[in-house]
Amino acid sequence: MAASSRQNVHRRKAGLHLRFTMMQRNDGRMPDEIRPINFELNVAPHASGSVLVSMGKTRVICSVTIEETVPRWMKEQGVTGGWLTAEYSMLPYSTQPRKPRDITKGRIDGRSVEIQRLVGRSLRAVIDLEKLGPRTIWVDCDVLQADGGTRTTAITGASLALAIACRKFVREKRLDAAPMQKLVAAVSAGILDGQTIVDLNYEEDKAVTVDFNLVATEDSDFVEVQSSGEEATFTGSQLDEMVALARNGISALIGAQRAVLARIMVTPVES
Repeated sequence: MAASSRQNVHRRKAGLHLRFTMMQRNDGRMPDEIRPINFELNVAPHASGSVLVSMGKTRVICSVTIEETVPRWMKEQGVTGGWLTAEYSMLPYSTQPRKPRDITKGRIDGRSVEIQRLVGRSLRAVIDLEKLGPRTIWVDCDVLQADGGTRTTAITGASLALAIACRKFVREKRLDAAPMQKLVAAVSAGILDGQTIVDLNYEEDKAVTVDFNLVATEDSDFVEVQSSGEEATFTGSQLDEMVALARNGISALIGAQRAVLARIMVTPVES
């Protein structure tokens, strides 16, 4: 399902005045505008929930499955409830030049490990693991096309896939109640030529002097904030601007997720 992504950030939010210029970006967007978001459902028939999510030219398949067991460490330590884990990969043809498969190197590259841990943390923050019982939810995120923001796009798509899967688990009586408590989404931001911008494409991601990622729930609660100066420092006011841009972007993404759930008559929270 397509959803309009053109969002105008409130110029005053919580007393913060965002100083936007009329800078137009390399893809025609304004600084406060996210890319078009689209969700295509049921792309992986054997998964309980699957979504092909597109943010502009970045496209990621997110699928959710469940296993009737938990990791060994939970059994050994007597930890109750279930677990959720994520795996992330960029398919060879997702970039130019071709990206070799990890199996050819004999190990998962560090970036993929970092991102799949981020996806797992982001989703565990909004799920009641006790309601899972002794089960493991697997979330697989495979990048088909990379044009910046693959980690944030993966989180946004995986959240929708998980909401759909949890409802299915209840309908099939595999779970007594849906364990997902809130929707979650993520978006990037940064500083380019002194201007704060949101939802970076690849060319922008290469050029920004400050890189920022925000993961937040539908209630605007933060799950994770990542920010670093690539070639420069940044001020507190610039950080506030990136947070405000990202929060508005996430609000638009949550709205798109909710529109899909409403259309298929799925609610993300079910007790």
